[in-house]
Amino acid sequence: MKILTFDFIVVGSGLAGLLAAFHAADNGTVALISKSELDISNSYHAQGGIAVAIEDTDHPDFHFADTLIAGRDLCDRDAVSILVNDGLNRVKELIEMGMDFDKDENGNLILGLEGGHSKRRILHADGDATGKMTTSFVLKKVLARPEITKFEYCTVVKIIVEDNYCKGVQTLQYIDGENVIILGKATILATGGLSRIYSRSTNPYTATGDGIALAWQAGARLADMEFIQFHPTALAIPEQEAYLISEAVRGEGAHILDVNGIRFMPDIHPLAELAPRDVVASSIYHRMQETGSVVFLSLQHLSNENLSKRFHSIDSHLKPLGFNLLHDLIPIAPAAHYMVGGIRTDIWGQTNIAGLFACGEVAATGVMGANRLASNSLLECLVYGKRVVEKIRHLPHCIPLKMSHESILMHQDTDHEFLKVKNELANLMTEYVGIVRNAEGLEAALKRIEFIAEQYKDGGMDYNYHKIINLTDICRLITLSAIDRKESRGGHIRFDFPFEVEGQLHHIIQEKGTNITYEAVRLS
Repeated sequence: MKILTFDFIVVGSGLAGLLAAFHAADNGTVALISKSELDISNSYHAQGGIAVAIEDTDHPDFHFADTLIAGRDLCDRDAVSILVNDGLNRVKELIEMGMDFDKDENGNLILGLEGGHSKRRILHADGDATGKMTTSFVLKKVLARPEITKFEYCTVVKIIVEDNYCKGVQTLQYIDGENVIILGKATILATGGLSRIYSRSTNPYTATGDGIALAWQAGARLADMEFIQFHPTALAIPEQEAYLISEAVRGEGAHILDVNGIRFMPDIHPLAELAPRDVVASSIYHRMQETGSVVFLSLQHLSNENLSKRFHSIDSHLKPLGFNLLHDLIPIAPAAHYMVGGIRTDIWGQTNIAGLFACGEVAATGVMGANRLASNSLLECLVYGKRVVEKIRHLPHCIPLKMSHESILMHQDTDHEFLKVKNELANLMTEYVGIVRNAEGLEAALKRIEFIAEQYKDGGMDYNYHKIINLTDICRLITLSAIDRKESRGGHIRFDFPFEVEGQLHHIIQEKGTNITYEAVRLS
């Protein structure tokens, strides 16, 4: 098996991975690995923006407080403090590099409002295309760096750990099926989320949680896997993908109406449609159960033609489907959107395995708590995508391998089998481990997941069977964590335990070969 050596390995090409690669290039050679093209990621598709207390009447302390409220007090205070304070510096740094955020006719930054925020502090670029514009901007910087070698259509199939030190990764090239080992003194996982394991998701097809599964298999600790954020307002049309309709649309005054034309959110939360996402998503879910219908997003009362320009990407997506954003009722329903938990790291992105780091959505730094505050995700990429490099640049050179590794092989004749299992797991997770859960459904899901896993545990080196094991591991880990948390908090809502429980204010930690443990929330 071919072996390549770099100083740094970055797995994933979302904003966190691109920034990590960009900063790492100042300190050595970098391998940048992507399952598809470099511009396919959750970051690229983000419509919202970047939350930062940049306006004179705002302050990082206000942003800090809003993050804790949205996170239901499960946020680690030190990680949030770093996010809101360093975030201001990172955004200013990005602007100095040439990133152009939207401004008014006087040259002042236009600041949007989104759910859970007490101030207008959301920066946008090209209206509702912030993720695309920001990711593309950083990608151009990355592609200009000769120290960075890109590996597109290349997937990691194993994280190589020897003597509790991560030495690199084993990869599979999709184009020719070749296995290549890439070694480095540090491996940074920035593989994004896992929401594509649900049948209805806003994520690109690559977001299946492989990085989390591989990290867990390698011995990394995971945290808070039960918290999956469902975006409240995703387009709901039969036979169509769940297209995200940005929270910023509600920030500009859009209403949510049920099938009878009733605006129900003001009776549920003081912030109405701008309540934290977990509240809006669960409220929509309950109203759909009551009425037997999806709900609708309405801008009809606003009479603001400028909104079609502000949300031009959404508007242009809706028009071929027969909808006018400004004048029609847009059918919506929640969809799996963001993984709140992930690979447990410290405030520098270090995992419990030496040489293995994580940043972005795949990491559980403690920032998000039980529910992500809107538009904090791109900010987290900016902050922690740089912090990991500040930590790892002083590490010694990579250590040679002691062991050999078997190749993973691609067999087209098992493609159909993989898709069948993937769809079954997606339906299972959606029905029993979705927005609302209970013990009976969770136990039923766990039993079926374990049955499927048992069928493929001796699947050999077939790539499709390898992916099935990753999926069953991820689904099991989420379900076990959801069974263990006997309360409703943030993105984890249980019929049978409908209230927050003070005694449950802890992180649920999972590590291969051990029972679930608990970690206190860091309060300072």
